[in-house]
Amino acid sequence: MKKFLGVIVSVFMLWSCTNSEIEVLTRVDKLSDFKPTMVLMHPTVANIKTFIELTDNSIFPLSDSVRVLGVYHANGAYNYGLSKDFLEILADERFKLLEIEGELNPENLYVENDCSNAFREIFSNSKGIIFFGGPDMPAATYGKQTNLLTSITDVHRHYVELSFLYHLLGGSQNEDYKPLLESRPDYPIIGICLGMQSMNVATGGTMFQDIPTELYGLQTVEEVLAQEPNAQHRNYHSSFGTDNELTWGHFHQIKFEANSFLDTLNRFVEQFPYVWSSHHQALDALGKGIVPIAWSMDGKIIEAVRHSEYPHVLGLQFHPEVPAIYNAEAKVKRVPLEVSPKSYIELYPNQKGEDFHRAFWKRVGKWVNI
Repeated sequence: MKKFLGVIVSVFMLWSCTNSEIEVLTRVDKLSDFKPTMVLMHPTVANIKTFIELTDNSIFPLSDSVRVLGVYHANGAYNYGLSKDFLEILADERFKLLEIEGELNPENLYVENDCSNAFREIFSNSKGIIFFGGPDMPAATYGKQTNLLTSITDVHRHYVELSFLYHLLGGSQNEDYKPLLESRPDYPIIGICLGMQSMNVATGGTMFQDIPTELYGLQTVEEVLAQEPNAQHRNYHSSFGTDNELTWGHFHQIKFEANSFLDTLNRFVEQFPYVWSSHHQALDALGKGIVPIAWSMDGKIIEAVRHSEYPHVLGLQFHPEVPAIYNAEAKVKRVPLEVSPKSYIELYPNQKGEDFHRAFWKRVGKWVNI
């Protein structure tokens, strides 16, 4: 996918979950005619730009003929009109947006529902899907009450993504349900941060709703910052509000399970790579088929998972998609009043982090391009 920012026409599509046909707003195309290479859930302007940067710079090496479908729920809190406007400026027919409508709530996510037909059509006509990071899920979606530190801002985004993942992977909620991936077990699914958490919940797992209080017994920001860096999982310096230029992420090391997918990416496995991290929740009870393959250095936090049945399903608690990871000119300010910020590549070159992240996207690219 090369130089998307220079072209002129765009497409916007509307799907109603209760209708087997796609209603096209600006041209008559059916999803089966488009056949997207990649599906992007929650296609915000930022997520679309991130995908473009990764592919234009061959970090995520996909063929030039890639087609991208952005999928979201009509009741989502984000203004997807901004994405439509951006794509109109971008003007490349390899991008489309698909708006899903239908009743979703915590009681019908893990059964046949208004959106099931749409999920099946998207799956059968695509080659892979990415679930991006985002805010806290409603605790009701995994049978818990809501922690005072849980911040829920977009329930319908969570509902549609959780239900879609359940349809794709199945879960302990219904052992008799046949997941969509049973028919295509090599279909790639990548879950990033919230995406990994959603994989776990959709398959019947649960969440720790706040890492510092529940796993470390800490109550204040100062106590968190007093811990060694590998026990911190987001940039808590930003909690003070004294420097609006701080990066939203924190960098810490992870360790791999031996002979796991992530282990095979790194030729220097004795060098625990530094990842870009920003989360305050973590996996607790594991969902059906969810297998940990990476941990925080103290072993308290699951940092990556695979699926026991489907080899190309991978969840990451960190953020390999951040373009700044691959840009030596992108300086990241980690602490207030930092005089000389450095880039991620300056901080963690080669086997310290850069090689690991590049190898990850190359491997995923091979899955999609099969």
